[in-house]
Amino acid sequence: MMKLFHAKNGTLKLGDTTMDYIRFGSGKQTLAMLPGLGDGLRTVKGTALPMALMYRLFAGGFTVYAFSRKNQLPAGYTTLDMARDQAEAMDILGIEKADVFGVSMGGMIAQHLAINYPEKVHKLVLTVTCARPNPILTESVKEWISCAKRGDHSAFMESNLRRIYSERYYRNNRWMIPIVGRLTKPESYDRFFIQADACLTHDAYSRLQEIQSPTFVIGGEKDMALGGEASKEIAEKIPNVELKMYPQWGHGLYEEAEDFNQTLLQFLM
Repeated sequence: MMKLFHAKNGTLKLGDTTMDYIRFGSGKQTLAMLPGLGDGLRTVKGTALPMALMYRLFAGGFTVYAFSRKNQLPAGYTTLDMARDQAEAMDILGIEKADVFGVSMGGMIAQHLAINYPEKVHKLVLTVTCARPNPILTESVKEWISCAKRGDHSAFMESNLRRIYSERYYRNNRWMIPIVGRLTKPESYDRFFIQADACLTHDAYSRLQEIQSPTFVIGGEKDMALGGEASKEIAEKIPNVELKMYPQWGHGLYEEAEDFNQTLLQFLM
């Protein structure tokens, strides 16, 4: 199966630390995926095959990479710092230019990447993300930080499930929270705290008009993690932009909307 998708788990050297990434597909176009705040709990290490299966629609036309943040994060590490490291990681792997698909916090990093390294970004997809903190984002992230500081991973998972997924998904799956909470609790939340703080200080709003890449902004009207208005705010500022709002979905629309991958592919092709 790994050979079928040309799936590979990798780690690259980045300064005095390392960065985990995965690769799959064999197409001529390159697609770089930047995940959300969940990277603060677990990197993409070891996920090449499940990611390839989830995004198998892209495996024929694209060589797909998904990047974590680097493994040793300094205090005060910002989304702008993360974009700089992302550009360096692309250089190390010989990726001159890529379509960039950022989800949530990954979309924050992608904004800085497109603004400060325009030569590296062909097309840009910003999914369920924001250009600056807003009350919904601040409430969500501070709630997660509070749960983590108490060491209450079940409460952390419950809040994530409730804020990210649809009400139906939450009702059907909340019974798993105590089990999943015990199995997934990290040894340390330090990586999460640093990335969460970076979300709370992210601000690319005043420079969005500098983005030159054709951009697709995708949001959910029922987004309880950072609000649907955040996507509309981004789309108002970027010159060459398309906006798609899902009225029935929230922050987890990239997993719940059945047409999401096809919609994404149509924009990128």
